[in-house]
Amino acid sequence: MSRLGPRADLAELAGYHSPQVDVEVRLNTNESPYPPPAAFRDAWLGALADLPLHRYPDRSARDLREALAHHLGHGPERIVCANGSNEVLLALLLTFGGPGRSMLCFVPTYTLHAHLARITGTQVRCVDRDAAWGVDPGAAAAAVRDLRPELVFLCSPNNPTGRAEPPEVVAAVADALAAHGPGLVIVDEAYGEFAPTSALGLVDDERPLVVTRTFSKVWSLAALRLGVGIGPAWVAAEVEKVLLPYHLSAATQAAGRLALGFEAEMRARVGLIVSERERVAAALAAVPGVRVHPSGANFLLFRPPGDAHRTWRRLVDAGVLVRDCSSWPGVEGHLRVTVGTAAENDRFLAALAEAVREDGRP
Repeated sequence: MSRLGPRADLAELAGYHSPQVDVEVRLNTNESPYPPPAAFRDAWLGALADLPLHRYPDRSARDLREALAHHLGHGPERIVCANGSNEVLLALLLTFGGPGRSMLCFVPTYTLHAHLARITGTQVRCVDRDAAWGVDPGAAAAAVRDLRPELVFLCSPNNPTGRAEPPEVVAAVADALAAHGPGLVIVDEAYGEFAPTSALGLVDDERPLVVTRTFSKVWSLAALRLGVGIGPAWVAAEVEKVLLPYHLSAATQAAGRLALGFEAEMRARVGLIVSERERVAAALAAVPGVRVHPSGANFLLFRPPGDAHRTWRRLVDAGVLVRDCSSWPGVEGHLRVTVGTAAENDRFLAALAEAVREDGRP
């Protein structure tokens, strides 16, 4: 039997995966180290009991979008909800990308952006970040002028480097794109709550700018898959056309709406994780031969001495899983660690210190 193959442009495409290893301490996928508050869990389970499971969920997620509008300071007409921010990004590319159009990204950055672009047939154009892994406004403007992309992707804080872009940089990129024809800037703020600044204040109906957020991190709802896009009302209206019917389950909509009632607990967790991030960064900097980079996210990128992959393997053997970035273009020789609980972070630091000592032994 002859088998139908994938599209020619997808034939060599590999799937995007985060390797999972059965260890005691998992610090490789930037999840929240804390479960949702018990009061949230009780409220959500109570809401589930009242859901009419034989009926489709609200296609427009009206109640959730109205709750988000109050939380984010933007009207519900500017808000799109989907199964994780990845689906929001995919919907944006399906709507505004595709064959004959291109996206521009600044590398190193979150590789899923380019992966989703290729899935949708959007041409991927990449330019390098500066020496500090930032986006230089002048260089970005030149790239927009020369490459003429329809879409520009920014990741702030950037994954895997942790660098957050100031709003003035985002605005400069958006202005440069607008000066060379119709386009859209997409700012992935999956880790935005941990950063000192955000591009949310730049969103209005006249600027071609969309910000995406997720409930997977500080809201501790990674398992329920809820993402949000905030942009001009005309962008949201167009994106809604490509989303599948009833794409967002009633259970997830209820979870998102109820979670917003626990903002104080969320902010307390952000403060705790940021404090732990700074403690771990200082401890990493004190390990001989280790270089750690500043971060505005809930993770840290660091370079151990010697062979980074060997260090990663030794950490796994010690029961600690971090992300092995050692072969990734632009961050060769680096590892990335999610900020966990204080106990998990201590396990990681102790295992890393031992791994470095082993590297120094004859």
